[in-house]
Amino acid sequence: MTKILRDEDLVGGALMPIAIDALEAAFLARASNRLISPPRHLVSFPDRGNLVFTVGGLMGEKPIAGFRVYDTFNGAEHTQIVAVWSADSARLEGVILGERLGSLRTGAIGGLAVRHLSAPDARNVGIIGSGAQARTQLAAAAAVRNLDRARVYSRDETNRKVFAKEMQHALGLDVEPVDSASKAVDDADIVICATTSQTPVINSGDLNPGVHVTTVGPKTLQGYELGLDVADAAAVIATDSPEQARAYASPFFLTGSGNDDRIADLADIIAGKAAGRRSSEEITLFCSVGLAGTEVVVASAILRSPALDLRGPSG
Repeated sequence: MTKILRDEDLVGGALMPIAIDALEAAFLARASNRLISPPRHLVSFPDRGNLVFTVGGLMGEKPIAGFRVYDTFNGAEHTQIVAVWSADSARLEGVILGERLGSLRTGAIGGLAVRHLSAPDARNVGIIGSGAQARTQLAAAAAVRNLDRARVYSRDETNRKVFAKEMQHALGLDVEPVDSASKAVDDADIVICATTSQTPVINSGDLNPGVHVTTVGPKTLQGYELGLDVADAAAVIATDSPEQARAYASPFFLTGSGNDDRIADLADIIAGKAAGRRSSEEITLFCSVGLAGTEVVVASAILRSPALDLRGPSG
């Protein structure tokens, strides 16, 4: 039976740990060349938009293969489809429709960065942004660190108050809305930038020694949400896909900064092939760009999970 799941099926706190564990295994596989993850492929429909494909999978004892496709026909609002096959039996395991899987995947990758780059005793989070990505990034950080407090800032006062209320309820964590980015990151051990800003919302002078920073939003030379001096201050700079960063249509925001050749693959850090944090005083930076194939890995973990009632209708 082929499972078909939608956004309403992907709810509950059990999903994030499943996604993080699945991606930990996928990043270790990537470090040993067992993750299939070519850069995304765009098919243009003139005057209408694009279909954007990522194809990938995981080799090993239970190999999987699949693809994600989403459209840009209606600006920021788009439809997404992820399909997963068993690569050894050629069986279509399932299809997941909607936006939530993508947010879960990106949040879980951010959680891996927090697990491997932040200080082990990190307790306080500062969040810039109050949308879906900010939510999943905070949920992932809470899944890998024993957090005490989070502070959130976004330009819309109502949005940040709603975010604080919802995430405090969801995570059992003290979440406080504040009226500036600098207040959000004050005393933070982990900083998450998940905005749409084309100009920096924080700079290195806003940060404490030992902080880990994740940037999820814009990261091209045309616009970026994080001050370039944060990269200057960082002892470690990592990304989930150096290939994807190099494939940006507009050059990656660190291009020509003197820091672009310092960017490590998060997979190599997880596998111990590259250095991560070496002291409690070091600043670390993670640039989330989207590793192809990982949507398929997360989808497969959800579809195969015996802990969740995700039978779905038959295809």
